[in-house]
Amino acid sequence: MRVESGMFGTIDIAVSGLRATNRQIEVTGSNIANIQTTDAGNGQPYRRLIAEFKAAKDGMGVEVAKIAGDTSDFNRVLNPGHPAADAEGYVSMPNVDWPTEMVTLNLASRAYQANAAILKRYQKMVETSLELLR
Repeated sequence: MRVESGMFGTIDIAVSGLRATNRQIEVTGSNIANIQTTDAGNGQPYRRLIAEFKAAKDGMGVEVAKIAGDTSDFNRVLNPGHPAADAEGYVSMPNVDWPTEMVTLNLASRAYQANAAILKRYQKMVETSLELLR
């Protein structure tokens, strides 16, 4: 593991956070967009996706380790008129929960904003340092 305390270490960490949270926002958007998808092309409802994070290889920042499918059960809804209804009239719906997705989206958005603020403050520090050197 490389430990770096220079200028680029701070930038690398913040940029890795921006990339990882951006990917999490994309995954959450996919979940929300497919909240009513009863056939994801494989004969089953859309399965909620989760972005799993891990420390970056060099120990400086974070990255998305993988996008995994949530293994929780699908929701069953009584809707006898639906084309995907079974013999009992139940439709298997995606295991996506609107409030959970909104909380995840809010947290990812806040993390993205925090990393962007770090970059902005770092830029301000560099500008101030350059101004002092003039």
